[in-house]
Amino acid sequence: MSRCAGVLMSISSLPSPYGIGTIGKAAYDFADFLKKSGQKIWQILPVGPTSYGDSPYQAFSTYAGNPYMIDLDFLVRDGLLTSKDLEGRKWGENPEEVDYAQIYETRFDVLRCAFKKFRKNDPKFKSFVKENADWLDNYALYMSVKKNNDMKAWTEWKDEDIKLRKPEAIAKYTAKFKSEIEFWKFVQFMFYQQWADFRKYVNSLGIQIMGDMPIYVAMDSADTWANSEVFWLDEDKQPVCVAGCPPDYFSETGQLWGNPLYDWDYLKDTDYKWWFARIKSAANLFDIVRIDHFRAFDSYYAIPFPAENAIGGEWLEGPGIEFFEKMKKAIGEFPIVAEDLGTLTPGVVQLLKDSGYPGMKVLEFAFDSGEENDYLPANYTENSVVYSGTHDNDTIMGWFATAKESDVEFAKSYCKLNEEEGYNWGIIRTAYESVSNYAIIQMQDILGLGSEARMNIPSTLGGNWVWRIKSDVLTDELAAKLKDLAVKYNRVEEN
Repeated sequence: MSRCAGVLMSISSLPSPYGIGTIGKAAYDFADFLKKSGQKIWQILPVGPTSYGDSPYQAFSTYAGNPYMIDLDFLVRDGLLTSKDLEGRKWGENPEEVDYAQIYETRFDVLRCAFKKFRKNDPKFKSFVKENADWLDNYALYMSVKKNNDMKAWTEWKDEDIKLRKPEAIAKYTAKFKSEIEFWKFVQFMFYQQWADFRKYVNSLGIQIMGDMPIYVAMDSADTWANSEVFWLDEDKQPVCVAGCPPDYFSETGQLWGNPLYDWDYLKDTDYKWWFARIKSAANLFDIVRIDHFRAFDSYYAIPFPAENAIGGEWLEGPGIEFFEKMKKAIGEFPIVAEDLGTLTPGVVQLLKDSGYPGMKVLEFAFDSGEENDYLPANYTENSVVYSGTHDNDTIMGWFATAKESDVEFAKSYCKLNEEEGYNWGIIRTAYESVSNYAIIQMQDILGLGSEARMNIPSTLGGNWVWRIKSDVLTDELAAKLKDLAVKYNRVEEN
């Protein structure tokens, strides 16, 4: 894509009467706002079904869509729910925050009401189930058995036979939970149907959806349970080492993510078939795929399991450029953005160059070490994506309130900031006028919000992923202001 601008906002952050953003009317309205604003990209966070900690980067499946994002008003429109089914339901007290515990209690009860009215012999449903059987059968069975085990992780299931996926146990539980399995397939059918309509509409406005693909999958997932040979597990199906990051800008003790690491030797021997199927699925869902933690393809951090923090890990060699060369042959070319943040070794820099993918530049990282800093706009290349900050950063206004005084003064001087323009708008201007082909700004920064609107604080549990936008902030004036900047810095054609 040529020079353009975009906005980063999670679908969960959209307004809705049901406690969390969905792919319903508010999503269509936001796409209209982006169109008016001259934006060409809507970057979102992962859309998988969230698990413990509510993080979209820890999903029960790498293929499944989040049941929370299914729009309930559309189910009413389609005759699967009535307004009475939704009356008196509790969705959370604060319209500006997601109450995941409350939504978990309410949402699935409502979806089961819809399932009762659904025609199971719908030919579109049958076709969907058949076409997606490779992952859907495992996911639906996994969720059914998990529910029967009080939602415990599969490594804690009472029945060893189903935990270890013995064929007779698979057959037994598939028969036992026939209706429950069908429910989980129905939920995915609804998500994918609504997603297809949503994406079609967004694309019709000339906007592309940039989706986020976490490099790792959750230990507590259908993926790890159904494909344990792909991962570095011991004989008891426990991780040998887990994923994370060493101590860095975000945390003195590093980041202990806890995801299982891959058995790259096995994957190489099988021509990376499992991985390529996963990437192809993401490419079918999104127009552009952002691969999280790209550096792990060069070298990845392995932390012995179990561990209290990430200090004692070591760097091991990843699959390198061979992976991407084989991928392009197996599934073709499509737009990818590489999340290459953190301390980069020469190997990571070379891998990014060899792949040809654009890397990321974050302005919040630009002002703490002088003119040599790679995140300063003077050091950018066209083949890059510049951000004010990402979902893991504080908001711009939060950064100005908490950063070192010397860093703030450097930012003011370098970006020619003043209070009349607004510091957040000065940072947005700096991003837009840079040479980076893509300039993507968090919605919180466009609105000039403080740390209360931060999406995530890495290495912390609770209070993350909850921010939601007010329904009245997407004004024509705000759209016009963004559009003027996009036109001025040649990121959209004037019309």
